Amino acid sequence: MNESFLHYLWQFQYFDKKDLKTTAGESISIRKQGMLNSDAGPDFYQASIVIDGIEWAGTVEVHVNSSAWYAHQHDSDKAYDNVILHLVWEEDKRVMREDGTRLPTLALKGRVDENLLNEYRKLIHSASVIPCEKSFINIDNHIKVSMVERALMQRLESKAKQVIKALDHNKGDWEETTYQLFAAGFGFKVNKEPFAQLARALPYKIIQKNVNNLLQVEALLFGQAGMLPTKSKDEYITGLFKEFNFLEKKYSLAQAQLNLSQWKFLRLRPANFPTLRIAQFAGFLSANKNLFSQCIEAQDTNALVRLFKISPSEYWQQHYRFGKKSKEPVHDLGEASIHLLIINVVAPLLVAYGKAKDDWSLVDRAVRLLTDIPAEKNRITKLYDDLGYKCKSAIDSQGLIELYQNFCQRRQCLNCAIGASFLKSMVRA
Repeated sequence: MNESFLHYLWQFQYFDKKDLKTTAGESISIRKQGMLNSDAGPDFYQASIVIDGIEWAGTVEVHVNSSAWYAHQHDSDKAYDNVILHLVWEEDKRVMREDGTRLPTLALKGRVDENLLNEYRKLIHSASVIPCEKSFINIDNHIKVSMVERALMQRLESKAKQVIKALDHNKGDWEETTYQLFAAGFGFKVNKEPFAQLARALPYKIIQKNVNNLLQVEALLFGQAGMLPTKSKDEYITGLFKEFNFLEKKYSLAQAQLNLSQWKFLRLRPANFPTLRIAQFAGFLSANKNLFSQCIEAQDTNALVRLFKISPSEYWQQHYRFGKKSKEPVHDLGEASIHLLIINVVAPLLVAYGKAKDDWSLVDRAVRLLTDIPAEKNRITKLYDDLGYKCKSAIDSQGLIELYQNFCQRRQCLNCAIGASFLKSMVRA
């Protein structure tokens, strides 16, 4: 037994209410169970309960065992003075108020359908990666779609909070923050962290001062990334080295330089090598001035895609790494990669800025962008595809990723409309 399940039972009143009494023998009639509190303080607020003919309005606190009231030191916390009912699984200790009266306590042990209890235990202890996979296909499709949409919004909210956190660190500079977000985005999954470190080590203001010279932008990025070869007869490489030596001293960059060992090449396809990604990032920065403004002003997916339709310098159209010419032409940033950048950078940025400016049209635009982008295909979306849930757009794939990571994996079935619907079907009328 855990408190989350007790919250669920109380919130939906899934227990036997016949001849309901407190542990002291007082009659109970529940007018309103109250609303679940996600912040600090008692678990449910605005409850209304009749105890021995007297109506009480206040809060309800939930524990597995009544002794937790003292273990959590609620007896000395004024926030709990307004508790009108202590809901527990069993009373192992009487709880007394400060004035010496007994706190009304309702114990649910023996009042809950055994079938519901057993099915809940099966869910949270399931060996399956998706706890309800055997019942998933039988859940009403409207419930599944609604839950995926809710998970999507939760994911966007979470990412927007990360944007605001970075913005605070950058003292409210949206352009610097957007630059850092795109840097991490160009690292994709494997090199996200070193790319993020690179952006912090090379402020956007420095890039902007040199943005009209692609060679200088490349020199700054490759040099600060610790990737420039120290010796080479290649004219392009020696040009980069010369430019970086000058720019490093000009902007005092030496102490923040990364090491080559921080970058991952192993088991990556050449198209994902960090050297090529940095070259593509340099081309992107040179082609698009004022990144934040560009993202906010773009009205649709096509306008955003055009921002990424750039080619790196000639050298990187023939190389994946320094000094090793490719036998085949090197392709530009692919459509799938562009879509991931819009999903992981632009959409959260729009949500964060919309919330900061109280402009919900920007949040709506973020959702529209995801609607226009094809669904991602990965191991997570395949799990749900195998259960019959077909992804139509990034709305679905992003929602399913959130559903998997923060509900299924964490066994938060009670907070998931799909899991709650399944358990509801287990409650006998």
